[in-house]
Amino acid sequence: MATCEPDSKAAATTSPIKISPKTYSLPLLENPHQGLAPPTQDGETVCIRGYFSYFHYGCDGHQDVGWGCGYRTLQSAISWIIGRRGSSADGSQEAQWFVPSIREIQAILVAIGDKDQQFEGSCDWIGTLEEFYVMDVLYQLPCRILHVRQLGSPEVVDQIRSYFNEFQGFIAMGGVNGDSASKAIVGWHRSEAGKVFLLVVDPHFAEPPACQQKLIDRGYVRWVPIEDFLDSSYNLCLILQP
Repeated sequence: MATCEPDSKAAATTSPIKISPKTYSLPLLENPHQGLAPPTQDGETVCIRGYFSYFHYGCDGHQDVGWGCGYRTLQSAISWIIGRRGSSADGSQEAQWFVPSIREIQAILVAIGDKDQQFEGSCDWIGTLEEFYVMDVLYQLPCRILHVRQLGSPEVVDQIRSYFNEFQGFIAMGGVNGDSASKAIVGWHRSEAGKVFLLVVDPHFAEPPACQQKLIDRGYVRWVPIEDFLDSSYNLCLILQP
């Protein structure tokens, strides 16, 4: 496992792209994990604090099935950041912040020089490093990137546990094949017997979600035993938002 605090690609302190307010034909579900009980009745559970909206394939009318999961995980992460900052201790409301569309995300990456002009409007996917660049441009927010070869190694499990204990935040995860494609980790659980689970929110849902229970029943929001993750390389983006 390698850990790094990535250098910013953003030369400016504000986004080079204006993020417009959004309306959605179908409302987005918030905190889709809240209807899900811990995987065992004993042990320790630490989950995300605050709220986030569940972005998934096609949720805003943009058809991105097969390539847009990284964008959707990023949009969910940004909704959480906005929620945390909007409920800051001084009571200020950051109403000027909106979740960027896929096209706006692409435009940001082009504007900062990470992608060439042909990327905007394309069906090219993004990974956790690009997700960090966009969050840094919009919010100047530090993140920790973990390059992981064995997600279930004791060192990685301890880092994830420490992160949730300190930040109760949002982890964007991406891998190198379809089974390890982009997802969010929003909770950690260890049973008294020492079995570890991660709470996964999967953006690969491609229908209008009627309710949280539908997502849970179909496995798009679920507790995953740590040993069920593939022996594959993963990049984890731990968002250091207090």
